[in-house]
Amino acid sequence: VIIMAPALLILLGATVILRADSLSDKKSLLLPPTNFTIKVTGLSQVLLRWESNPDQEPVNIELGYHVRINVPQEEDYETRNTESKRVTVLHKGFSASVQTVPWNGQPLPPSRWVSAELKAPPGSPGTSVVNLTCTTNTTVNNHTPLWPYQVSLHCSWLAGKDAPEDTQYFLYYRYGSWTEECQEYRRDTLNRNTACWFPKTFISSRGSEALAVHANGSSKHAPIKPFDQLFALHAIGSDDQKPSTEWFLIVLMAAICFILLIFSFICKIGHLWTRLFPPVPAPKSSIQDFFVIVSSEKTVSTETEIEVISYVEDPGFETLEDSVF
Repeated sequence: VIIMAPALLILLGATVILRADSLSDKKSLLLPPTNFTIKVTGLSQVLLRWESNPDQEPVNIELGYHVRINVPQEEDYETRNTESKRVTVLHKGFSASVQTVPWNGQPLPPSRWVSAELKAPPGSPGTSVVNLTCTTNTTVNNHTPLWPYQVSLHCSWLAGKDAPEDTQYFLYYRYGSWTEECQEYRRDTLNRNTACWFPKTFISSRGSEALAVHANGSSKHAPIKPFDQLFALHAIGSDDQKPSTEWFLIVLMAAICFILLIFSFICKIGHLWTRLFPPVPAPKSSIQDFFVIVSSEKTVSTETEIEVISYVEDPGFETLEDSVF
């Protein structure tokens, strides 16, 4: 017993150490997110949402999430939010995965993946539209100064090779929060819609968002598979009558001149012009003042001489008169 006592103590110590290590590993283990869902929120738009794991042990590091898009096109990105909005085509379905990761690059292994998916919409193969192309045209809108550009949209396509003859296609577009259905179609010889015209849209001529176009259809003989496509506006960028810089300068100068004319008219009516801009007195001329002084002095001296002469002559006449009589 005495010989076995040290061995038992060593075995007991090793067990305590292993248990402590396992508890430490459990506390540092990252758990995967929960309630991961994918929801369609618009044409070619989905919302990915999840929640942090409520059983996650507190850790002294900031946590984030690694998101991986699997279908229709692989994409990886990281975020600290618990939701993410994505613009993508959906006619092939959509699937994604998310895991918890340390945000500050700490040497801590990530959690396992959790996944969710959207099934591809139903439809017979070969019935969706093909060769879908779209172009925009920007013109000047002179009737609405707050919306100086008007953007129209034209799309065309071909019927699927396996689409029944009675197939009818319908087209929609989404830009930002605006979604519209086409009302003006052009048809082929089988009376099927093969082109669409939007004379006025809510598309911004200088926007950077993707233009989402969706085409679906109906037939009495087969379910028609829908089709989505995303367009970059600069790639489909047709501008016929964009106003130049000179045109803006002309309008600006005309507006300034009009405002000044109205202001001067108001000032003239209210006698405000002389109050705001009183006349400046002209400077005095020293030479002109000199001639005025000299002229006045001559006038005064002439009048004095005349008075003196009359005074002297008057007594002389009186003397002659007295001497004659």
